[in-house]
Amino acid sequence: MNPGIAMQVSQAIPTTPIELITHATRVTQFVLIVLAILSLVSWGIILAKWWELRAATRASLAFENEFTRATRLDQVRTLAKRSPPSPFTRVFGRAADFLHDLRLGANRNADGAAIASPSTERMSGSQVEALRLLLDSESAAERDRLSRGIPVLAMIGSVSPLIGLLGTVLGVIDAFIGIATKGSGNIGAIAPGVAEALIATAGALAVAIPAVFGYNLFANRVNRIDGELEAFGTEIIAMMVREGQI
Repeated sequence: MNPGIAMQVSQAIPTTPIELITHATRVTQFVLIVLAILSLVSWGIILAKWWELRAATRASLAFENEFTRATRLDQVRTLAKRSPPSPFTRVFGRAADFLHDLRLGANRNADGAAIASPSTERMSGSQVEALRLLLDSESAAERDRLSRGIPVLAMIGSVSPLIGLLGTVLGVIDAFIGIATKGSGNIGAIAPGVAEALIATAGALAVAIPAVFGYNLFANRVNRIDGELEAFGTEIIAMMVREGQI
């Protein structure tokens, strides 16, 4: 082969990822643009949820450490007021509001007039069950709030490989059509087109792997917080039992 022709052929073959992208077909380039957008969305969610869950975990740990030293609900109420907002303070705040409204209702007569002496009656079984349901509902609301955006990571992690595979298949089809049109079937004619098509699959995996990793990491952390909130609600009721309110 003429050295000049060989040099032109070697220069036409893409050898770097950038050249593979620039030499790819329009369909493959469109797929790569879609994958780039999904990657930006994925990393945006990962960074936002990491910061949110990190702040929630730190505030919750600080509150839990103080809560273990409390022996009465009044102490926990004071602690919740001076602690930074966290899932635990919000759950306890809802429980405290429920108990406050319950005491106000118990300290009024049938006509709605206030009774001078505060009520010292214990909570009935239905009231305790209502409190338990309230704690479960608020814990579920906190779990949903912390989980916001995490399912998107699962969607990106499952859809990205399919999008990349679509780009690869379309790129390979285009490469074989080009080979059939030019009438050349040697490996030097096939390899560049196939490599350009496979760049879509590589890009899809680069998008999917961090998304799946982030989803599993954040889902496990949210599940752990949810379990801690459930145990926290049980400890509140146990504290009320020790104080004789139940």
